[in-house]
Amino acid sequence: MLRGSIIREIGQSKSLGSLDLSINNLSDEIPKSMSEISFLSFLDLTNNNLSGKIPSSTQLQSFNATSYSGNLGLCGEPLRKCPEYEPPKVPNNGGIERSSEGDEGLFEPLWFFIAMAIGFLVGFWGIFGSLVINRSWRHKYFQLVSKLTDWIRLTMALMMVKLQRKLRLKE
Repeated sequence: MLRGSIIREIGQSKSLGSLDLSINNLSDEIPKSMSEISFLSFLDLTNNNLSGKIPSSTQLQSFNATSYSGNLGLCGEPLRKCPEYEPPKVPNNGGIERSSEGDEGLFEPLWFFIAMAIGFLVGFWGIFGSLVINRSWRHKYFQLVSKLTDWIRLTMALMMVKLQRKLRLKE
């Protein structure tokens, strides 16, 4: 038979584990300080006259909608969306949608991929294209690769010979 609103300072009870305020005549909004209660494992606010948006917190949104049922004025996760918090809809002008501020984040990946493609074209084709076009550079490049391959093979062979000698000496 409780009446009135939930006290604003309820969030100071940070170690509160269970809260059952069901089947009362509580009205007004759920206090924002309730989102500060971090050990709340059971919540029942059913069948009251609560209204407004459920405060945002991982704790309060983790409960089922049944914890808030019977409060026709409540909205927000996990219940229906609040109408006053919906983003404004941009009118469609002849099939051309204008970007809003929220769409700015969509262009960041686009610029990244454009810059990556330009970098690939300049880097890869700058080297590969010059080797295709300029015959003397192409010959020098393949001579360098051949010498490098020979040096790696020689180094590996010498290391194998040294390893075989060390193993023979230990026997």
